[in-house]
Amino acid sequence: MAAVKGLYNQAKEEFTKAGIDAPAFNSLCLIEKVFKIDRSRLMSESIIAKDEDAARFVTLVGRRLLGEPLQYILGEWEFYGYKFKVGRGVLIPRDDTEVLLRSCLDYLSDKKGAKVLDLCSGSGALAVVIAKERDCETVAVEKSAEALPYLMQNISLNKANVAVVANDIFRCVGEFPDNYFDLILSNPPYVISDEIEGLQREISFEPRMALDGGRDGYDFYRFITKEWKSKLKKGGRLAFELGEGQFETVKSLMEDEGFENIGFELDLGGIQRAVYGTLI
Repeated sequence: MAAVKGLYNQAKEEFTKAGIDAPAFNSLCLIEKVFKIDRSRLMSESIIAKDEDAARFVTLVGRRLLGEPLQYILGEWEFYGYKFKVGRGVLIPRDDTEVLLRSCLDYLSDKKGAKVLDLCSGSGALAVVIAKERDCETVAVEKSAEALPYLMQNISLNKANVAVVANDIFRCVGEFPDNYFDLILSNPPYVISDEIEGLQREISFEPRMALDGGRDGYDFYRFITKEWKSKLKKGGRLAFELGEGQFETVKSLMEDEGFENIGFELDLGGIQRAVYGTLI
């Protein structure tokens, strides 16, 4: 029989040796998942683990040591104060995406009953929070058969008023009415195809479909800007998340398609992480 605190310390040591960021945080999250105790109880009480719980904890630690993202192991993650179910087949909601979200929430703050379209919705993090935080009609489009169950589950979990369209954004443009949406947003795949293999180990567990932006990383930006703009009302907004160094190119794509008043938002690292423009 092992003490929970001892299991925690052992995991933290193994994570440190393996070079995993935030080893104490990772260890504590796994302790909370298996033993249902928080940090204060862990540090203040001497708790003996049941053999089956200890074995389960060791298994989860092993998965993390192999590079599986902590979020997948936990099965859920928090984004903007809301819980989202995640797992293999769906992109993990990240803090960087809050930059795009906050920009959209600001834009919608005085637009009651606005109509919003989220393309490449994935887990539904953006669509769900927008629907919860603003009084608007929200539609999420996602084609991945692996991501769709998470999208549906997260809408239900958060009791969000979001309609789901299970389709490919490259094929279903004609199914949507013209001049209808006040805001179209997307966190599209934007990694250059040849650079995906060189990303950090944890990202290799995430779906390539949600990462691969084509030969130069701009396939989705080009298509959405050109083909989906007709679905916006005149004066409506198009907004994207960006990869590092992509602002100027996406800005040019938007300008070429008649968008004006193009601006950006910075993330905490000073990177232009979101871009938006108005259809004139």
